[in-house]
Amino acid sequence: MTTLHMIKLCVGVAKVETLERRAAKGEWLTVHTRMTPKRAAELEDGGSLYWVMKGSVVCRLPILDISTKGEGKASMCHIKLSPEVIRTAPQARRPFQGWRYLEPKDAPMDLSSLDAGEVPEDLAKRLREMGAW
Repeated sequence: MTTLHMIKLCVGVAKVETLERRAAKGEWLTVHTRMTPKRAAELEDGGSLYWVMKGSVVCRLPILDISTKGEGKASMCHIKLSPEVIRTAPQARRPFQGWRYLEPKDAPMDLSSLDAGEVPEDLAKRLREMGAW
């Protein structure tokens, strides 16, 4: 089975630091969506939820479990996330509704795996703000 990721807009949170604080307190560890992913098994097999903040993918949280509660129109999908917030290289994304699948080849690299000679986060942020990234 191939690993698959998910991408979603992080509504109500503008900074990774806020998400890190909330995750450390146990908040934001379950994301609720209306539709259950048909490819849930691939997401649970090492996949992550990548968060888009202010027009860029900035971090990810590993997906631990996906379950559906209720039936019919009252059903709700619960995506349980690891409390580990992993920062990623910035990657521009236009707004979209709901969530999307993200193939591993299209996912941004983790900042921890980038070479020291690559663009620092503060510079990348300024370039994004100017529209140059």
